[in-house]
Amino acid sequence: MRRPTIVDIAKAAGVSKGAVSYALNGRPGVSDATRRRILDIAEQLGWAPSSAARALSDGRAGAIGMVVDRPAKILSAEPFFMRLIGGIQAELAGGATSLMLQSADDKGLEMATYQRWNAERRVDGVLLVDLRRDDPRLPVVRDLRLPAVVIGGPDHTEGTPCVWTDDAAAMSEVVEYLAGLGHRRIARVAGPAEFVHTETRSRAFAGTAKEVGLASAEVVHTDYLSDQAEVVTRELLTGANPPSALVFDNDLMAVAALGVAQELGVPVPERLSIVAWDDSVICGAIRPALTAVGRDVTQHGRLAVSLLLETIAGGPARSVRTQRSRLVPRASTGPAAS
Repeated sequence: MRRPTIVDIAKAAGVSKGAVSYALNGRPGVSDATRRRILDIAEQLGWAPSSAARALSDGRAGAIGMVVDRPAKILSAEPFFMRLIGGIQAELAGGATSLMLQSADDKGLEMATYQRWNAERRVDGVLLVDLRRDDPRLPVVRDLRLPAVVIGGPDHTEGTPCVWTDDAAAMSEVVEYLAGLGHRRIARVAGPAEFVHTETRSRAFAGTAKEVGLASAEVVHTDYLSDQAEVVTRELLTGANPPSALVFDNDLMAVAALGVAQELGVPVPERLSIVAWDDSVICGAIRPALTAVGRDVTQHGRLAVSLLLETIAGGPARSVRTQRSRLVPRASTGPAAS
């Protein structure tokens, strides 16, 4: 169905295009009665201003953008991103700003997208996810003078506003919890090493493991997908000195590992404890239910949008720390086998 235009409204109301423009933009030049009639007809026709027209009139696109530098199959499979996007949309609901979302598996394409969005005045600002050390996106958005908020940090943001969670404290809590259950050999199945949040968790994992005197604290990096998690889990559990506990950087990998353990005849939690991250609904639905590090990912998205809109409006650069993550013990963890 064709989108209604100002011309359509003018014909239906029997007035000029100029009168419609005055009425829709709240400018003087038409009577109150005519303005009300034009607005009623516009609503009946389902008219809405285009982002391009808005950008030309007041410099605002009425949209924010987010590019996720991961293949679409990862984006669609990860509960974290679905909850994050849900929080972003919830914060934008009812307002005049929308979300432009794009997936990409190439850093160059991601940065080219920001340049294109800015040149075409498609967005007023962007949300940056999966922060890296010396992240090449930060100087790009800075040179474009494109308002941005990092979902992550607070390290390596180069002064860019950010919303962050204390991943180090959460990881330390996990290691101390497992050590308290008697586990001496723990392996962590992490995401890509290039991400700052991966580095932060790994540093806390190694440091806390040393403090509590673990015999082994290995870190293996993956792409977050279940396929690779299955391969890594099988290698770890069939090795010469298998760990008695596994900690995963997302819940999707933890679920895959549970399946591998069952295939290998390794009972959970009698011989193997498993801890997931982000605690989506699948952690409580699967059997045995997965112990997980939980955080309010939806609220994370809402806070990021709120901070970005504040930045777009000219607010000062600042960082916001979310509520601390919490460890939720369930049936997938138990005392280490003697």
